Amino acid sequence: MTSATKTISDQRKPAIDIPCLRSIRIPIATKLILSFLLIIVIISVVFMVVGVRIIQDRILAEAQEKVRNDLNTAREIYNNELMRIDDIVGYTAQRFFIKDAFIANDLDAAFGELARIKDAENLDVLAITDQYGYVLIRTCNSDFTGDNQGHDEIIHTVLNRKEPAAATIIVSGEDLAKDTPGIAEQAHIDLIDTPLARPIEETEVTKGMMLKAAAPIFDYDNNLLGVVYGGVLLNRNYAIVDKVKQTVYEDVIYEGQDIGTATIFLDDVRISTNVKNEDGSRSIGTRVSEEVYNQVILQGEPWIDRAYVVNNWYITAYEPIRDVYDRIIGILYVGILEQKYSDIQRQTVYTYLVISIIGAIATMTVSYFVGQRILVPINKLVSASKEVAAGNLDAKVTIRTNDELQYLADSFNAMALALKKRDEQFKDFATQRIMESERLALVGQLSANIAHELNNPLQGIVTFSHLLLEDQPCDNPSHQFSLDKIAGQANRCRDIIRGLLDFSRQRKPDKTLCNINEVIHECVSLVEHQALFHNIHVVTHFQTDLPLAITDAAQIERVFINMIVNAAEAMEGSGYLNISTRYRARKDSIEIAFSDTGPGISDENLKKIFDPFFTTKDVGHGTGLGLAISYGIIKGHKGAISVESQVGQGTTFIVSLPVKANGEESTDG
Repeated sequence: MTSATKTISDQRKPAIDIPCLRSIRIPIATKLILSFLLIIVIISVVFMVVGVRIIQDRILAEAQEKVRNDLNTAREIYNNELMRIDDIVGYTAQRFFIKDAFIANDLDAAFGELARIKDAENLDVLAITDQYGYVLIRTCNSDFTGDNQGHDEIIHTVLNRKEPAAATIIVSGEDLAKDTPGIAEQAHIDLIDTPLARPIEETEVTKGMMLKAAAPIFDYDNNLLGVVYGGVLLNRNYAIVDKVKQTVYEDVIYEGQDIGTATIFLDDVRISTNVKNEDGSRSIGTRVSEEVYNQVILQGEPWIDRAYVVNNWYITAYEPIRDVYDRIIGILYVGILEQKYSDIQRQTVYTYLVISIIGAIATMTVSYFVGQRILVPINKLVSASKEVAAGNLDAKVTIRTNDELQYLADSFNAMALALKKRDEQFKDFATQRIMESERLALVGQLSANIAHELNNPLQGIVTFSHLLLEDQPCDNPSHQFSLDKIAGQANRCRDIIRGLLDFSRQRKPDKTLCNINEVIHECVSLVEHQALFHNIHVVTHFQTDLPLAITDAAQIERVFINMIVNAAEAMEGSGYLNISTRYRARKDSIEIAFSDTGPGISDENLKKIFDPFFTTKDVGHGTGLGLAISYGIIKGHKGAISVESQVGQGTTFIVSLPVKANGEESTDG
């Protein structure tokens, strides 16, 4: 046996119910328009965000691609200038007048021609050394010769390899002064504090960056006689950067500023540029930003991105400049004014947004008219449904949209027609039921009155028939049999009338605390010695800790005896009757089950077993009121009675009685 379990309370919090929100009625037209509006807004916002991002990325990519191509052009111009110097120096080294001057040991004869070449080719330096690097001729400083220039990277390379060499190199201020006294002053640059540049302690630049070339001089037997070297100083030399600007950007001005700029850096210092200061002067001495310096100078990687240049933002391209030993000594730069692309980007975005907004408005307008076309048949359906709700079942809806709404209208019309037919049938049925109820009420009242009036004469017949049986001698069997029949039929009439009276005027239960197990045990004790139960085995399964129930013990005992006797009669005095009790904690009720091994009840009879006067027993062996009275008693206790049966396998009646009644609680005892 299982013990009673505790009831688990539902701990879920109730949903928040806001009456004011439930009372708000939003028309379907508003819902459709708001739904269209929400969809359009979401799609438009997504398209705008994605479109603007694509436009921005595309314009930036185009600008970066252009500046990358511009850097390629600038590099070609820069390298062409270096190749021009290399060609001049190489051609000069092969001239016969140089070789003849060396052979004749008369270098003064070559000085004039060298000076002419220097001036004609716009070189800043043009000189000759011997085969050991000692200077023999300087075209710009003829009085200073005899010093050794073997430490110069280009000259050193030519002396070792005995072949021409050209590169960008860094020349000290002292060597510049030796070759050309005035050029050292041109190389000197005072540094200017620049936003975003890396912090340094230096305040000036005295070194010079040169495009320099050197070529060996051989005699007719291919012996090395010396070296010709020449070059152009890049400090404050604007020929290359201005040529880049003119070639690539065609000197275009945008919003008062040059749209394109070019710069040559010595390390991170602008030594040649057409980037302007706010006063319009070239920004010589300003420096590159630290971010660009780290990537280009320190890491040796090109920079192609936006960058802050002196006093404005540019789409820029930087790449390192390397010397003859592949060391990074400077930077070549080109840049396009970012403002132009920002304005293009802004105008494109504004145009795109305006088009998107106009498209959204147009879409909402079209959606509104489409929604209105949908709402017309819906409003017809709403009006018709209101008429049907008001009782007008003749309401019809005519919609010819050839879609789901037309199908819905046809279904609505069919439903209205069906409701009308159902209503007419229900009215006829209700009229018949009312008439039948009234007739049954009259019959019931008449039956109760007749039963009450017949009860007294029947009591007399029963009494006197039994007196005759007691006083009449037994020598006449026929007379004895007749008296027995009279007494038996009189008793049967009395039982029918008593049952009819009990069914028609069931009294209210007189409830007290009751032990259901004891009540069942008492009922079994009352019937087990009857002849009907001699071959019936009664098996009980009682829950020992069954709680007390608040019931009318006398009425409940009558129900149980009826169940037990019915089971015995169904088994025809032979079989097993199982009686069990258990406590259902979830329902807080006691269940009593009566299971027999009889023939069972058919589905047809199962539906009518609780109807008054219905019985499957032979005529004269039942009134058909026992289960009806039991059903009424259990209902009076707020309980339930049900039956489960299968033909050939027996029947089970289940009686459910609440432990508590009328707000009172039972106590275990």
